[in-house]
Amino acid sequence: MIPRRIFWLFDILVLAAAFLLAYVMMSTFQSWLAPGGSLRLPWIERFVAANGVLPPINDLLWILLTTTIASLLFIEFVGGYLRIVNQSYTRLVITSLAAPLVGLCLITLVLFALKSPGDSRLFIFLFIALSGIGLAIYRIGIRIYFLRRRRAGYYAKNVVLIGAPSGIEWMAHYFTDNPATVEYRLMGYMAIDKTTPQQAHMGLPCLGPVDQIGDMLISRPIHQVIVVHPTAGGNWIEQVIRDCDYMGVLLRIVPEALLLGERHILQTLYPFEPLHLPAVVLAPPHLDSHALFVKRIFDIVASTMLLLLLLPIFAIIALVIKISTPKLPIFYRWRVVGRNGVEFVGYKFTTMYPDADQRKAALMEQNEMSGPVFKIKNDPRVTPTGRFLRKYSLNELPQIWSVLKGDMSLVGPRPAFRHELERYEFWHKRKLSIRPGITCLWQVSGRNTISNFDDWVRLDLEYIDNWSLWLDVKILARTAWAVVAGSGS
Repeated sequence: MIPRRIFWLFDILVLAAAFLLAYVMMSTFQSWLAPGGSLRLPWIERFVAANGVLPPINDLLWILLTTTIASLLFIEFVGGYLRIVNQSYTRLVITSLAAPLVGLCLITLVLFALKSPGDSRLFIFLFIALSGIGLAIYRIGIRIYFLRRRRAGYYAKNVVLIGAPSGIEWMAHYFTDNPATVEYRLMGYMAIDKTTPQQAHMGLPCLGPVDQIGDMLISRPIHQVIVVHPTAGGNWIEQVIRDCDYMGVLLRIVPEALLLGERHILQTLYPFEPLHLPAVVLAPPHLDSHALFVKRIFDIVASTMLLLLLLPIFAIIALVIKISTPKLPIFYRWRVVGRNGVEFVGYKFTTMYPDADQRKAALMEQNEMSGPVFKIKNDPRVTPTGRFLRKYSLNELPQIWSVLKGDMSLVGPRPAFRHELERYEFWHKRKLSIRPGITCLWQVSGRNTISNFDDWVRLDLEYIDNWSLWLDVKILARTAWAVVAGSGS
């Protein structure tokens, strides 16, 4: 969803556009109101400036400033910046139309206090009307867009339950009957007692014992874990907290006594809990942050521009590949694992001969990387054209399409092949706790000199722990230099 500060920016842009449009339209309206004009009516004449000439736009900027401040404060006060899909169309329209009217009231007070007859009243009313219409139209459009995506399951959060059978059944009923859980999808539960048969409860499959939660978090796309902590026992909770913390998965811990116990007058308050559960919530630092939203917007804009600008280069590379190696496809289908173990298909320009996978076993002794990754210098499986493309990282360019789709980001840890992931140690898997990227720290930190996979992963984890938008900018700048310098292989 769109962060509140981004909505502020959208509102400011809409009000500014309405201001400019009203100023441009005034000349047309004044011609209609001139003697002999189609709208020349006695009661309308009082709205036109006394001299019939609209003041310079700079002299009217105070109207825009006053209306903008008043509108933003009003929308904030009435809750107009809450989640837009939870607001009705009636509420959106009324809020959008009423906000500029508050600005009109302030403008009227200022004009009355200053006894100023110079500003065109028609311009002010036209600006206020266009502002209200603009705010309403774009809000309704955004709500329709998000509702369609929510119905299609784009915002569904996969949830795993952990607890005793009684707690699991209570939570399953809660998710079935409560409208607050519409964006959540129960994937199953994990058993806390190994002696209890692992069977389905309320139609939920058992995903294994709780001590396997770490492997489960990386093998399935899980967004949240909800623990119904029993009144007695529960030493396993330490591992759950540790593994969720390590993989960056939101964790809700709900005391079973608060769910199943009886109360007479005491009620649970939920000031910030969207699921309305009496829970201790442990969330990763950048969950739903504005910075992540800006990062995604930047990925979309940058990848779109790059794809358009690089189309001629794409065509040249495709032509060279077909001329030099006619039997090879232009694109290599890159089947890899991304964030939270989700598989996707990316694309690279083909740089290897067709039998590359079959020849890999014979070259394993020459592997220069320790760990699950395979890499050798002067790989005989690489074509002459592919060697040039790899030197300047041109073979990576089609991955920009994966960035636009949302499978990848411009900056982030590299995704993994499924067979590599099976050989990862648990701490290695944390590199897949965020969206993978085309470039990251290890690629701008001497990737050709790093031969230890553990060092590679440590750089990825350093990026995860210290992530910021500024860090992404620095990595992109260093990547551009590495590409120009031809440091790839």
